[in-house]
Amino acid sequence: MGDLEIRLATTEDVPAIVALLADDPLGARRESPDDLTPYLTALERIGADPNQRLVVAVREGRVVGTLQLTIVPGLSRRGATRCIIEGVRVHAEERGSGLGTRFIEWAIEESRRENCQLVQLTSDSTRTDAHRFYERLGFEATHVGFKLSL
Repeated sequence: MGDLEIRLATTEDVPAIVALLADDPLGARRESPDDLTPYLTALERIGADPNQRLVVAVREGRVVGTLQLTIVPGLSRRGATRCIIEGVRVHAEERGSGLGTRFIEWAIEESRRENCQLVQLTSDSTRTDAHRFYERLGFEATHVGFKLSL
């Protein structure tokens, strides 16, 4: 895994990121790889927010993974800061290679550098393989999540 680079995403990475987001049954219904305009706008907004990090994992010049970190200061838990990990995707050819583990471990370490006391994430209820993966890394399914589409 020594040839892996984890860095902030750039506009040049957007097509590869969107392809990763669209490369599963859920993402295929939600994403539009043919129109990058909303994704480029979103990347600009993310980059302007100091509490956001959209990162990519790059191997041999190719984007092979992506995730987003959101740092959230709060009052609960005695004023704890938490980190939310979202949009985790690993290229199909890299699954099982240890990249996902390395990527999440990197995100946890980045959360520690930001003085976060808690790392949390959500995973669609249908992604049972992902649930087992996160549990192997020490995450616990302690809450029920809710969404409201606007």
